[in-house]
Amino acid sequence: MQPRNMSMSGVVDLAAVKAAGEARAKAEQARAEAARQGGSGAVSPASLVIDVDEAGFERDVLQRSAEVPVVLDFWAEWCQPCKQLGPLLERLTVEYGGRILLAKIDVDANQMLMQQFGIQGIPAVFAVVAGQALPLFQGAAPEPQIRATLDQLIQVAEERFGLTGLTVDADADAEAPVAREAPAGPYDGLLEAAAQALDSGDLGGAVQAYKNVLTDDPGNTEAKLGLAQAELLQRVQGMDPQQVRKEAAEHPAEVRAQIAAADLDLVGGHVEDAFGRLVETVRRTAGEDRETVRLRLLELFEVVGADDPRVTKARQALARVLF
Repeated sequence: MQPRNMSMSGVVDLAAVKAAGEARAKAEQARAEAARQGGSGAVSPASLVIDVDEAGFERDVLQRSAEVPVVLDFWAEWCQPCKQLGPLLERLTVEYGGRILLAKIDVDANQMLMQQFGIQGIPAVFAVVAGQALPLFQGAAPEPQIRATLDQLIQVAEERFGLTGLTVDADADAEAPVAREAPAGPYDGLLEAAAQALDSGDLGGAVQAYKNVLTDDPGNTEAKLGLAQAELLQRVQGMDPQQVRKEAAEHPAEVRAQIAAADLDLVGGHVEDAFGRLVETVRRTAGEDRETVRLRLLELFEVVGADDPRVTKARQALARVLF
């Protein structure tokens, strides 16, 4: 499964001079206060991973982000990919030795935070630096990619805000978090079977297999992508391409004709043509017809992937015709 949004795009927003100055001042104030009270200010390894709720978000995340980048792990007990990603993030947090702080947020118990961050699927990982949030990635991801993202985050926090992290006393807690074996997801077999069905042309079997996973794990990114691909291939199966394109050309206002042609465009690799056709159809239609076309366009976005620049461009075009 490919993680979504694994980049530091948008980090330029964190470069505001005023915010950087405030962050440095708060960090220096915190260190000075610790020294005044005779403490070293060192924390135990165990305290680098914390559970956060809505009531403590300002104290535990926003205020702490003036000292150290805070990584937010949005998860839920029922989410199997979360159970794979969570232990990995915990282990890496301890390994980084105070350069980051990991805040775990149970979305079932903190719906308001989930809405504020615009979480649409979990696991989802964000960072807060100097009180400002930026997305890191969504979905489980390979360890090397996660390490690279965290390295970038730490670099930005230090270079732009002067945040060098927390001092860790390795002897302060004998029960520091340790690496935990990521459990094998119970959906691995189903996802593999679904992928094999898709490759062999058993589209109905693939669709059902992906739906079975999503019934138990609605946020499963791999199953969502697989289902979107399988349903697209299922829709175009048996179509007469020449007839579909002829009807679309002769009836530009006919919603079903334009949707069918867009599906064929996408399967044929003409991504921009598919998106442009549906955006234009949205512009021409209203009411239920417009909503039908808009929803199909969003489905095609899922097939291509949110990080694709063609999707970004089409989303902007869609927003212009809608608003």
